Amino acid sequence: MSRESLRRTFGEDADLYDRVRPTYPPELFDALAAVVGDHPRVLEIGPGTGQATSAMVERAWPVTAVELSPGLAAVLRRKYSTVEVIVADFDTLDLPARSFDLVISATAFHWLDPATRVQRCVDLLRPGGALAVVSTHHVAGGSEQFFVDVQTCYDRFTDDAVANGLPAADDVPKDPEGFERSGLFGSVEFRSYVWDVDYSAPEYLELLSSYSGHRALTIERRDGLYDCIGALIEATGGSITKRYLNQLSVGISLNQPLA
Repeated sequence: MSRESLRRTFGEDADLYDRVRPTYPPELFDALAAVVGDHPRVLEIGPGTGQATSAMVERAWPVTAVELSPGLAAVLRRKYSTVEVIVADFDTLDLPARSFDLVISATAFHWLDPATRVQRCVDLLRPGGALAVVSTHHVAGGSEQFFVDVQTCYDRFTDDAVANGLPAADDVPKDPEGFERSGLFGSVEFRSYVWDVDYSAPEYLELLSSYSGHRALTIERRDGLYDCIGALIEATGGSITKRYLNQLSVGISLNQPLA
């Protein structure tokens, strides 16, 4: 499936997405607050149902959120009445220049047009404003043998290439968006956060059902894959531990005040 088709799968079951998708470490937003101050005007791109929005609402930051999926946006509105939610494609949305102190995208930036996404975000920043991108990576740790063994399930039921195991957190490249070489920022800062989540077999299969690649499988393939993974989890004791890496990239814009 194309990038355009895949990024529209998330809203097919918005309540499932809201229930299973993990949030983010509080210290990530503590670090971000140290950069942007107490009450930045925020534009969030691709908020989903508020996995990152919640931390900003708790800090009383005024948030405008641009969400592609009407279903996800409806859940977001229901949860956070103070958030202005715009249902639109950020790649083509017309927003006023130099309007925000912080533009942030958490585990959604890679769905935007790679040719324009950084520049479009920078254009929306006030002088000295910050672009923050949070990426999420699956890394080695937790139930490591399970994540080696589970590849046999993917080999049987998907067309995914055989993986060489999950990377160590320290081996995941920093600055995937090219902030440093873009020339658009006066300074750039990177931080990393590693944390573990425990899942029972049903919980883990629900999580997989929120991923675009799994949703894109035929029903027959997906059922076979899930039966295989579920049996493997039960054989390892009924639960697994998954390790996540969140990377925070923050660039401070070089924008000058508008004449």
